[in-house]
Amino acid sequence: MKLHAGKTVINNCRLFDGTGSAAKESQALHYEDGIITYVGDAATQPESDSPGTTIIECPNLTVMPGLVEAHFHPTYFNVSELADLDIKYPVEYVTLLAAANAKLALECGYTSARSGGSLFNIDVWLKKAINDDVIIGPRLASNGREICGVGGLMDWNPDYRKIGMEGLVLLINGAEEARAAVRQLVKDGVEWVKTYPTGDAAAPDVNDHHTLCMTFEEMHAVVQTAHNHKLKVTGHCRATEGIKNALLAGYDCLEHGTFMDNETMDLLLARDVPVVPALYFELASIENGPAFNMPQAVIDGHQETLDGGTESARRILKEGGRIGLGGDYGFAWNPHGDYAKELSFFVNYVGFSVEETLMCATKTGSEIAGSDDKVGTLELGKLADLLIIDGNPFEDIRIMEDRSKFYAVIQNGIIKAGFSLHS
Repeated sequence: MKLHAGKTVINNCRLFDGTGSAAKESQALHYEDGIITYVGDAATQPESDSPGTTIIECPNLTVMPGLVEAHFHPTYFNVSELADLDIKYPVEYVTLLAAANAKLALECGYTSARSGGSLFNIDVWLKKAINDDVIIGPRLASNGREICGVGGLMDWNPDYRKIGMEGLVLLINGAEEARAAVRQLVKDGVEWVKTYPTGDAAAPDVNDHHTLCMTFEEMHAVVQTAHNHKLKVTGHCRATEGIKNALLAGYDCLEHGTFMDNETMDLLLARDVPVVPALYFELASIENGPAFNMPQAVIDGHQETLDGGTESARRILKEGGRIGLGGDYGFAWNPHGDYAKELSFFVNYVGFSVEETLMCATKTGSEIAGSDDKVGTLELGKLADLLIIDGNPFEDIRIMEDRSKFYAVIQNGIIKAGFSLHS
């Protein structure tokens, strides 16, 4: 991505830097050529009278790091049944949809994202298009196709259809096939390898959320091979035993981390593995599922998942673990563009403070995405990825859901979205 040439001063603002400090009033932030050069009190900021300096006076605005969508499915679009994920559209159209989803995510204040799985490795090329300024979107960590055991959660096309699952998931039987699947992804250029150690409430009859979909040997083979090629590994982990297996196998992150006993929690904390609960999806499924003819058994499973996942998330944060936010947007009942509902949910339902929630959505998200040396906090030398809001999210977090309140979404020092573009 190109960096903004020239100097910008954001003056007299409310500022949340994402480092753990509370938001502060009467602050200033300077950046030049896309790099932050000053963060601190407006009263003690350096003089900014050099020619060409852009000065933004914003006493009513809140400045924070750009948000991080830590479980982004760019190729999902109004999915209403599992078959929609891999056979509804051809790859050419899915690519266009992914570009539209990326643009929308940036407009929603998400300047970074980590893919949680993508049809046909589209996210690898989506990342390149964003980096080359072909399209706008979050700075992206790619994942590509996912890995699941044969007969597991993601293997829903019966053999008689003879259409396979090659676009969405690589199906494996045994450790050797697991290694081969990872090696195939290595050639495709991904950064993360996503697996399916467990099932989900979406498949209550065969692969529910207490079912295992991969063996420990398969999971260990994935990690060993991925780490050899300097890739990270994550997994859809709901069942307690699946979470334990993932932690023992050496996973770098857990998606969901739903049902955790004390032993599992101790393992998680000892390894300092971050978790992306993606919990708002469960509430959206419960509340909106009936309108999409979701079976009651599936809704009941989502309720159990919501209850278990909420308790686990509270314990993880309370006991010093790390939580990233985001997840599974792109379903018909949980569409792209609703990302910030996850923030409101964690404040108003789970019970996190606004500061804790925004830390999860900025600092921890950047750590998960592997970009915390560049973004995620507002510190000297980091890139100017910022979200500037007309209002105070510390009084009401729901303002984050209202894009009309976004003064500017800034990426690499360049305003990419927000009403300042049109004022």
